[in-house]
Parts: sequence; structure tokens; C-alpha cells
Amino acid sequence: MSERREGTFTIRSELGLHARPAGIFVSKAGEFTANIEVARAEGDTEWVDGRSILSLLSLAAGTGTRLRVRAEGDDAEQAVEVLGRLLESEGEAPRPASEGRSRS
Repeated sequence: MSERREGTFTIRSELGLHARPAGIFVSKAGEFTANIEVARAEGDTEWVDGRSILSLLSLAAGTGTRLRVRAEGDDAEQAVEVLGRLLESEGEAPRPASEGRSRS
């Protein structure tokens, strides 16, 4: 069964959604089977392809910009959650909880 999910997220990175984080977003979006689209939350804006770096960069999303992420497909809920966390991370990409821990 196909599901549809949407969420609104705020860009927290000091540099906004520039080429490197947009590339990370596109790469992560490619891991999902759901169709993913992104739009600015303010005003009457057009939805862009969440798997296109040029489309994401066209949003000119600086620090504090609110973006809407919409996904439709079997893994839509997970896609919106993961991609939203990515947009709201303050660095290039959120680190998994297990990363950085030493193994004894």
C-alpha cells in the first residue's frame, strides 16, 4: 500500500542548503523508493524533485529557511523523517548514534 507523508523543517546549517548538503540530501533520497519532492514552506512555491541537486539548489534555502518535504510510496514516512533530520542538522549530515564510539 502506498502512503503519503509531508513535513516542514527548518534549515539549521550556518551556510544553508549549499552544494555539499544538497548532494548528501539527494544521495539519501535515492535510498528510498518513495517519490520525494521539496518546496519552500512560505508563499506559493513550486515543488521540486528531491533527487535533483540543481532543483534543490534552486530553492536558495539559507539558514532559517523552512522547507516542506513530501514523499509518496511504501517508505514515505521513513523518507520524510530521515530527510527532515538531515535538513535540520547543524553540520553537513547527522551522525548515527553509534558513530564515534570506540570498540573495546
